[in-house]
Amino acid sequence: MDAFFASIEQMDDPSLKGRPVGITNGAQGTCLITNSYEARAYGIHTGMRLRQARQLCPELIQIAARPQRYAEVSTAIMTALQDISPDIEVFSVDEAFIDVTHCQRFWKKGPEYIARLAKERVHEAVGVTCTVGLSGDKTTAKFAAKQVKPDGFNVIPPWQAREALRDVPVTALCGIGKGIGKFLARYGVRTCGDMARLPISILAQRFGDPGRRIWHMCQGKDPARVETQVAAPKSMGHGKVMPPDTCDADVILTYLMHMSEKLAARLRRNRMQARQFAIGLRVHGDWIGGKFACPVPTDDSHVIIDLCRQVIEADWQGEGIHGVQVTALDPAPAMQQLEMFAETSVKQQRLNAVMDAINQRYGEFALAPAQLLNRSSMPNVIAPAWKPHGHRQFIP
Repeated sequence: MDAFFASIEQMDDPSLKGRPVGITNGAQGTCLITNSYEARAYGIHTGMRLRQARQLCPELIQIAARPQRYAEVSTAIMTALQDISPDIEVFSVDEAFIDVTHCQRFWKKGPEYIARLAKERVHEAVGVTCTVGLSGDKTTAKFAAKQVKPDGFNVIPPWQAREALRDVPVTALCGIGKGIGKFLARYGVRTCGDMARLPISILAQRFGDPGRRIWHMCQGKDPARVETQVAAPKSMGHGKVMPPDTCDADVILTYLMHMSEKLAARLRRNRMQARQFAIGLRVHGDWIGGKFACPVPTDDSHVIIDLCRQVIEADWQGEGIHGVQVTALDPAPAMQQLEMFAETSVKQQRLNAVMDAINQRYGEFALAPAQLLNRSSMPNVIAPAWKPHGHRQFIP
């Protein structure tokens, strides 16, 4: 997608069209999480401080992010793409890979026609533009799209991929960061064309299978397939940054309760329970807390909050806290409670079901424990692992 969040804001508010827009995490945000192409023309980029951006462009319009709205539009996009091909990998909230190999017989057209059709369907579904790159592997296709944004279409035939990437810096490819770039530079590899002179064994020895993939990526032969299945979660967690050096026990507990309620509601929404939980308090670059076990698997916030209280009472020595994290370590499909626990659990399950139904209809925390009236005002964000359906469809 093209400047996805900013494009949605400009679509929903026509007065913003053609104007420089910067999106921040909440109205009090001081750092840009994205910005419109009109703002980028001034040299403004993602991650820039709002103050610096306004020095470059005094007319910049700050907009507080609306993650629920962006997720809603993304879901509509991914649903539209499913009509093109079932072989789709949702890479992030604003990006997807589509394998059109198996659907060409259905469309009775070649890959380029199908790719252009996908571009049209996205615009028809949500009204904002996207850029499409077409090639024989994921990395080259992504690179192809990157060259022609916004609202572009670019084809790099598989037999031309190696030549097309020859003079491209290795760090320009998705997944090759500065750290790997420095490692490769020590061996004289700065461009993708240099990679052919480096034995694959050197990358394999240092990085394992990901290193082997990088070696092939740089030569236009990324072996990674489009992943259509979302793996079952190995953990589920929620965390929040706190005001620096928070030393008020009640405030710390409120943050932990907030995360516990979000986690429990998410477990119930996906009909999952957990027995092992990790609860942490961040102090000056380190964490205190630990792992805790419940007698039986649970999806009830009261049980998780009791574990949080244990952390405060046993592990916290009054240090300034900078953040909290509550994670279910072993989420699994919910099981029926044992008979001996039925008298207490059934009533709480019914209460949770009513609360979930109300919050689903009227919004998150429309009904919540009274102490959460004082919860953090920090807005929700879209997690990097967000997916349009299933257990990863959440806004932490």
